[in-house]
Amino acid sequence: MERIGRLLVIDTATEALSVALFVGETLIDHHHEISGRGHAEKLIPAIAALPDGGHADEIWVNSGPGSFTGIRVGLAAARALGFAWGAQLRTYSSLALLAAIAQENDAENGIVSVALTGGHGELFWQEFDSVTLDPLMAALSVPVSELAQTANASIVYGTGAQTLVTTRGYGEARPLYPDARSALLLSVKHMSLDASAHYGREADAKPAIAMIAPIS
Repeated sequence: MERIGRLLVIDTATEALSVALFVGETLIDHHHEISGRGHAEKLIPAIAALPDGGHADEIWVNSGPGSFTGIRVGLAAARALGFAWGAQLRTYSSLALLAAIAQENDAENGIVSVALTGGHGELFWQEFDSVTLDPLMAALSVPVSELAQTANASIVYGTGAQTLVTTRGYGEARPLYPDARSALLLSVKHMSLDASAHYGREADAKPAIAMIAPIS
């Protein structure tokens, strides 16, 4: 995705905590670790350690699906910094970024199948055209046992790839985590100005009011 100006990318939707600072299309600095937990404590220091405190004209942030907490942490930081800096805020999908990374590295022509670790024994699942990266289906959150009966891709990418391949007993898993350094692989069609979270499934905890009456 060709661009100019300074861009900060924030990705905390999975076990990976990843930030990257670009000027134009040149990567200036980054921080990437598989931290599992602690994104809320680690994210702001990671951004502050970038040149000029990560100050940018535009901010991209992973809006999910993935970890509820991780998604919220990333979006909250992006909104706050965007407001403080007067920066344009855009969001992208975890699954689209993983498909783009797979395409860049080793995906053959055909279909890129992505499985992302979810919660309660489920995986987030989506398939993309390996040339255009257009989604071939809506993103789903599916129990692993159920997905193993229907997903027949020979190669599966993502954090949930090994779980799916092991459960169904065949295929090749190529584990991948979202990486902020790879965000420029995404095109305009993969970006959104909607800064809402896209969890991919219902939250584990419901607000108390939801037990009394539906929220319109």
